[in-house]
Amino acid sequence: MLIAYPVWLVRLALWWVRGLVGRWRRPPAYLGFLIESPPTEPPPPPVPRWQRLLARPAPSVAELRRWMRRLCADHRVAGVVLHLRPLPLSATQVESLRDLIAEVRATGRRVVCWAPAYVDSTYRVACAADEVLLQPGGSIGPLGVARDYVFLAESLERVGLEADLLQVSPYKTAGDVLTRRGFTPEAREMADWLADAAFTELLEAVAAGRGCDENAARRLVDESPYTDRQALAAGAVDALVGEEEVAGRLAGRLRSWEAAGRRLRGPRPVPPRHVVGLLRIEGIIVDGRSRKAPLRPPLRPPLLLEDQCGDLTVVEQARALAANRRVRAVVLWIDSRGGSATASETMAAALARLGREKPLVVAMGSVAASGGYYVATPARCVFAHPGTVTGSIGVVGGKLVATGLFDRLLLHRELVQRGRNAAMDGPDRPYTETERRKLQEMIERSYEVFVQRVAEARGRTVEEILPVAGGRVWTGRQAVERGLVDRLGGLEEALAAARELAGLPADAPVVEVRGGRRDPVGPVAATAAVEHALGLVAALDRSAVWWLCPLVGGEG
Repeated sequence: MLIAYPVWLVRLALWWVRGLVGRWRRPPAYLGFLIESPPTEPPPPPVPRWQRLLARPAPSVAELRRWMRRLCADHRVAGVVLHLRPLPLSATQVESLRDLIAEVRATGRRVVCWAPAYVDSTYRVACAADEVLLQPGGSIGPLGVARDYVFLAESLERVGLEADLLQVSPYKTAGDVLTRRGFTPEAREMADWLADAAFTELLEAVAAGRGCDENAARRLVDESPYTDRQALAAGAVDALVGEEEVAGRLAGRLRSWEAAGRRLRGPRPVPPRHVVGLLRIEGIIVDGRSRKAPLRPPLRPPLLLEDQCGDLTVVEQARALAANRRVRAVVLWIDSRGGSATASETMAAALARLGREKPLVVAMGSVAASGGYYVATPARCVFAHPGTVTGSIGVVGGKLVATGLFDRLLLHRELVQRGRNAAMDGPDRPYTETERRKLQEMIERSYEVFVQRVAEARGRTVEEILPVAGGRVWTGRQAVERGLVDRLGGLEEALAAARELAGLPADAPVVEVRGGRRDPVGPVAATAAVEHALGLVAALDRSAVWWLCPLVGGEG
């Protein structure tokens, strides 16, 4: 702290000098931002400096918000132009960008969106702007909700594998990807209500953005895709303008943020003081250490190449935050479909202890379900985006049976066993009736613990939780209506709530916890990817019971 104050004084002096110089350097009326890759909501975790030199990470929503607030603080700036590339944005990324546009417009600045072509997700973002522009010859792709659900039972059978799984209820469909060839009635019901909710959000966005009623918005969606002229005639866009003509449309007063941002006065440096801590739970929850996926191919096997969030790492981080006297409140960012029941309970216990010492607030990302929902239970307040996938309060357990694969590979195994059920988790055969009963008892007890924890966290009885549990998956808006989530909002709203609970000023800084050892990633990408996937399979094998959310199909 003694060193921090002189550093702050130097930064304050530099800020004052830059502000003085900036008065003589007039900024353009409009600043342009290029969105060429999906922005994450919190900034990505720190990476070594040499990696930042090789590849600059895409700006996060938090960084975009900081830049936007900086330009909104300057009365000389009239508005913003967003150049949107065709991107596969998640529902929560769309909502975060729409919220950011709404914040800029609320200050009286004008927001214009331009794109060479719009896909469903970027068109939803553009509908939040004052004006939607399209390149001549461009198009608007098919609008709506289309989700693919993949079932691997027949593929596994072809190579000699079979999944022998038990689940707590028909709605706990996390294992269906391995055990079935299509939807069960319960899985179809859940897929339908999730798609209905997403489609309603789309219609509301289009209706509000294009100034029409729901029927007109539905017509606009159903008649897509559009050529450029069709989009203009249908009122889906306001004008057809080439990128080079956008500046002329704004009277030549447009510059990129990179070229003109330095002319704006930055925020006043805050003095050293108490902060809000940020802790992440991202990826599949496993027993052991956290580990980043070394490869992110466009088509990757379900679960196997996702980041792994280990309980040992998270517990160390939670303890570090509890011991840090500068940290007065903590925001827990969750973007996880769950995982190991034992690891989830270990994390929740450490977070509950942290929550007893300091206000703990949760912000949910694209998915915070099953074990990802369980670790949110110690929080005082839980925020979710309308499109967040959450809930899935349920349990699944079992194993892969590899008898057919062993036969095809001409592998002959001999088993020496002592103890009636010592080999029940082995891959040689399905469960016997006795072993199945034992596993069912473990699943039922795990489900009892899960539901009891949720009931206590939500201040309700177990009987009140059961109708929304049983593995049922909800959107964030549906979860608020059912009392599983407190408020709609993202990371920014969660940070504001944490500051308020801790009695901190609205500009109190956010500091991400750096503690917690992580498993290293191998140097050779292909080898590391195989090692990463095998590590998750081993973790799955070690944990008897999983609090795992079903895979939600990709949107088209």
